[in-house]
Amino acid sequence: MNDTISWGILGTGRIAGEFAEALNRLPEARLRAVASRDPAKARRFAARFGVERAYGDYRALVEDPAVQVVYVATPHSRHAADSALALEAGKAVLCEKPLTVTAAEAETLIALARSRGLFLMEAMWTRCFPLMRRLRELLAAGELGEPRLLRADFGFYADYTAAPRLWDPALGGGALLDVGVYPVALASWVFGAPTVVQSHARLGRNGVDEEVAMLLGYPEGQSALLHAAVRLETEQQALLTGTRGRVWIHRPWWRPTRMTWFRADGTEERLEFPLPADAKGYEYEAQEVMACLRVDRLESPLMPWDESLAIMRTLDAVRAGGQRSDQ
Repeated sequence: MNDTISWGILGTGRIAGEFAEALNRLPEARLRAVASRDPAKARRFAARFGVERAYGDYRALVEDPAVQVVYVATPHSRHAADSALALEAGKAVLCEKPLTVTAAEAETLIALARSRGLFLMEAMWTRCFPLMRRLRELLAAGELGEPRLLRADFGFYADYTAAPRLWDPALGGGALLDVGVYPVALASWVFGAPTVVQSHARLGRNGVDEEVAMLLGYPEGQSALLHAAVRLETEQQALLTGTRGRVWIHRPWWRPTRMTWFRADGTEERLEFPLPADAKGYEYEAQEVMACLRVDRLESPLMPWDESLAIMRTLDAVRAGGQRSDQ
C-alpha cells in the first residue's frame, strides 16, 4: 500500500460532501473519483470538491484502477448492494452506518469481505475521536470501576418536507437506523451484546419509526436506557455510570469533544478534545481506515466485523419489539 491512499465516493449527499472535505484536509489521502446515478450531480460534486473523475455509474467507479478504497454514502437501503459491488471489484470499503438494514445482509456482506480478503468497516465515526480513545483508557484502567448503567439519546426534529429518505420505508427511513444505531453502538462498545431487548416505538404517517425507546439488559445485570428520534429534539448526551465513578459526554456525544469525569472521591475533571479548525471529525475515521490498510488489516479493531453484526442483530430485535402507538 502506497503512502498516499486513493479514495472514491459513492453518493453525493451532505455526508458525502463532508467526508470529501475531510479527505481534502489529509495529505495522505487523495480523492480520485465520485459517482452518482445522476451524472450531473457527480459533475457538480467533483467541481465543488476538486475530485478528479466524476462517474454517472457506480460500477464505473469501483472498477477504476486508480481507486483503492470506496466510501459508501448512499441511502441505508443501498448499503449492502453498493458495498458488495465495491468488494466484488476488489476494493476496500468504508460504509456509512448502519452497515446494512438487517443482520442477514450484514452477515452476507462480512462473509464476502472475508472470502475476498478485503477490508470492510462500518463508518461509526464516533469511535475514532480522541475523546473515545481516552474513555477507552479510563475503562481499561478501571477508573470507573465496573460500568453498570448507560443512558444515551440522539434525537433531532425534522420537518416532513425535509430529507425525504427519513420518511421512506423503502430507503430505510426512521429514527432507529438513522440515529438509533449510535446509542446502540455505544452500549455495544461498553457492555457487549445484550441478552434482553425491550423497545417501544412511535410510528409516523408513513409507517417509519419517528421515536424509539430502548431498554437493553446484559448478562451481569448491566442496563442501557436509549432513545432515538427524528421528530423530537433531545439532549444528545450520554452518561456512563460505574461502581467507582461516572462519565458525562456532553452534547453532541456522538461527535464527542467534551466530557466530565466524576470520580468516586467527589472530585471531577473536565476533559476537552477540540476539533481542528473547520473540521467536523470525519478525518479520524479516514485515518483509521488508512492505518488499517497500510498494515493489511481486514477489519478495524475500533469497529470489528463481529460487533457490526451484533449491533445489527440488536437493531433487528428492537424492531421486533416495537409497538405502534396511537397517532
